[in-house]
Amino acid sequence: MWKTSEGSTGRLVQLCLAYYFFYVIFGVATKCFTGHYAVVSPAMTDMEFLVWSTLGGSLICLLVVLVAGWWRTGTKTDRFVPMGPLRMPAEYLYIIPSGVCTAVVIPTTTLMYMLLKSVMVAMIIMRASVIVISRLVDEAQIRQGILQKRVYWEENVAMAFAVAAAATQIFLARSEDFDFVKNTAAMAVLSAYIGAYACRIYIMNYYKNTRPKGAPLDNKWFFSIEQISASAAMSLIALGVFASSSAARPVLEFHAALTRVHPRWFSANVAGAVYGMVAFFSVFIFMFKGRTATFAGLVNRLTSLVAGTTATLLSFFIFGAKFPSPADWGSLALILVAVGFLSLAEKKRVFELAKANEIPTRPVEVKP
Repeated sequence: MWKTSEGSTGRLVQLCLAYYFFYVIFGVATKCFTGHYAVVSPAMTDMEFLVWSTLGGSLICLLVVLVAGWWRTGTKTDRFVPMGPLRMPAEYLYIIPSGVCTAVVIPTTTLMYMLLKSVMVAMIIMRASVIVISRLVDEAQIRQGILQKRVYWEENVAMAFAVAAAATQIFLARSEDFDFVKNTAAMAVLSAYIGAYACRIYIMNYYKNTRPKGAPLDNKWFFSIEQISASAAMSLIALGVFASSSAARPVLEFHAALTRVHPRWFSANVAGAVYGMVAFFSVFIFMFKGRTATFAGLVNRLTSLVAGTTATLLSFFIFGAKFPSPADWGSLALILVAVGFLSLAEKKRVFELAKANEIPTRPVEVKP
């Protein structure tokens, strides 16, 4: 059994491997339900798969946090605020809004794929935006005095290579793939996605960086409250969309997905449950102890980029799908360079944390 301590490099590697594993499974599974290589018959539309896989992902998250009792406040905080006749943890004032942001991120991700002509361009925009947002969050919280750590130059260099890796495929994109800038609906969805993700990353790091001395950093508690809030918000959003009389294509497809239930809806639920497992490790990486938002955001997005390439390669061998393009391999090479710089930053950070007795690791000095 590979035993690791909280905040150690070993624990971070474990989270990345778990994130990578479930992400690859889900990436391959999507080929079974949608598109030209779908195994299910009839194939699901993107909206049908979104509806049923999101339901499965939300249910697995709720099941785990409720059964495991992660949601119980207990000793998680000593700060409470009055709410009518009740007293609730002060952290709820921002964790619940983080859940609402999560409820916005999940559907806007798929809507981006539906509204943009190029899936590739959509992926580039989403991954690169999270990387840049993470760096901006660090800058904001350093200036506010919330983050007491500095961002190492190696992290900044890794960020540059990561953005280059995400943008490599733009060179193959056609000019019409960027016509979404003239599409009001697409720009509104993109703005909602970026705005919600920015708020969520800021909140996660605010929680991590404002723990009083001696107070526990319980990411499981944060995750449970966030997911319960996200599920409630998504349910309200779904009811609002279903009751809408809008003639917009996504709304009509959402109605159809619920009123004409696909015969393989349960299988899509199971695939969604796999993606729900991705959510656990994604959040725990974003909130990893002692690391900057820049570092954690890079680790998260780079892991997903490598997992995406792996899923594409496996889909080629299993379904005969498209082989990874030269741009995919070029992106992977840039990712490996970024990982190299991140490993240098990690060594310096571990020494810093061990020296401050924040992690139980024997410090090994690394030259700046």
